[in-house]
Amino acid sequence: MDLMHPTVEAAEPTRANLSTDFVLSGQVLRPLTLSVEQLRRYDSVRVEPFDLRCFTTNRYIRKVGCYRGVRLTELIEEAGLRNDAPGDFKRAVFMAMSHDGYAVTFSWHELFNTHVGESVLIAYECDDQPLSIEDGVPTLYSGADIMAAPRHVKRLARVVVQVLKPELF
Repeated sequence: MDLMHPTVEAAEPTRANLSTDFVLSGQVLRPLTLSVEQLRRYDSVRVEPFDLRCFTTNRYIRKVGCYRGVRLTELIEEAGLRNDAPGDFKRAVFMAMSHDGYAVTFSWHELFNTHVGESVLIAYECDDQPLSIEDGVPTLYSGADIMAAPRHVKRLARVVVQVLKPELF
């Protein structure tokens, strides 16, 4: 993966991308493929309702109820980050991608060294009702962001871990 020139191709609408499974892969020790049912077996967290607004115009999009899901950090810890050289993990970036090609990033420091990571979750319920494919299950949500829309990823397909090398810069 070239993080300086990332390319994410949108998936054609097929039965394959109607799956609600998502993959955590890349520079991890144990790649994970998890269904929504498997996500439900983890400890869950809830986030407060919020207004979804466009980042560029601040236009109100819609009200979103209480999401319930599993913290992304818990899944990353289960997968285990590769640490080939001392401190590699501190240069890890996480690219979350949806089935339609939308992609957002997080850094290791954001997720594990700030309060942001406490509220980044992969949601499978909203207001105690299961999310459907039409609702965007599974949905990645970053509850500590000032504007929720830019890192609100419906139909999460995968999270890819990449360790940035200093020579890239």
